[in-house]
Amino acid sequence: MEEKDRFISSTKNMSDVEVENKLRPMTFDEYVGQEKIKSNLKVYINAAKKRKEALDHVLLYGPPGLGKTTLSHIIANEMGSQIKITSGPSIENAADLAAILTNLNTNDVLFIDEIHRISKSVEEILYPAMEDYALDFIVGKGPSARSMRLKIQPFTLIGATTKAGNLSSPLRDRFGVLCRLEMYSVDEIAKIISRSAKILNVDIEKDAELEIAKRSRGTPRVANRLLKRVRDFVQVEDKSVITLADAKKALNLMDIDELGLDFVDKRIIMAMIEKFGGGPVGLETLSATTNEEVSTIEDVVEPYLLQLGFVVRSPRGRMVTRHAYEHFHLPVPKHLLADETEKPQGESDK
Repeated sequence: MEEKDRFISSTKNMSDVEVENKLRPMTFDEYVGQEKIKSNLKVYINAAKKRKEALDHVLLYGPPGLGKTTLSHIIANEMGSQIKITSGPSIENAADLAAILTNLNTNDVLFIDEIHRISKSVEEILYPAMEDYALDFIVGKGPSARSMRLKIQPFTLIGATTKAGNLSSPLRDRFGVLCRLEMYSVDEIAKIISRSAKILNVDIEKDAELEIAKRSRGTPRVANRLLKRVRDFVQVEDKSVITLADAKKALNLMDIDELGLDFVDKRIIMAMIEKFGGGPVGLETLSATTNEEVSTIEDVVEPYLLQLGFVVRSPRGRMVTRHAYEHFHLPVPKHLLADETEKPQGESDK
């Protein structure tokens, strides 16, 4: 099963696009969560507007589905600027980027999603554009070749990435504002669900909002997706209000438990417990056993299991913790009961 087909996947799929556009907040006041980031961005934006300058370039990074694209729209709105949206993989060469940059107006915002995936040749064009608002070209060939500089309008580049470590240092250092988006609390997700329900004309009880929020993995995109699916179950039964019982029933039918784990997460955990005694087990071995790609386990499944404390990494491989055994109502191995604070071999306090 592909990651985009999972209900609890934070990766965007085509069904999310229309709804996200409809539910997307357009101001900081409407945007729930990320309070420190919002507070700082308000200061930077107000200062830039007072100076009548473009906002410094912004890098938004963190797990998918937390609102990086939404924040970029809000920044553009607060600056009173137009926003041009593209993605790293879609900029195939320097000419593509040059065409985009030369069409920007003064203080416009250029949003590049998955900026870590732009090519090296495109990245080198970005350097003078970000620093000097200029594009450098080589005109001609051989002895007659000469360098040419084309000035462009001041602009703000907003880069979004789920893998900030994959950005080269020269590119990362050219961003003046770095914002790491954190996972949302249950209460924050419940507020987002309440707002989305009103926009979608869905009546939902507070307890039902909290139930969906608890199973949304701290991710607004997942929360909105689950809200839509619960709404489907309720509407088919000709009910007008989503109750706690309705939410639980629908989510259980979708095989999403009270922590937001689905059958893919459970299959990974149970494979480690039943076939490898809880680990340690290597990533490639686990991939072959579960028929899931290494990248899917490492980038999609494992981060949430690590966050829950169900899995730990060690030099010898992945290991299941006592928390996972207890969650699935399985007997906890004696070696895990003996010393709850013991770290896997090779782990340090760093």
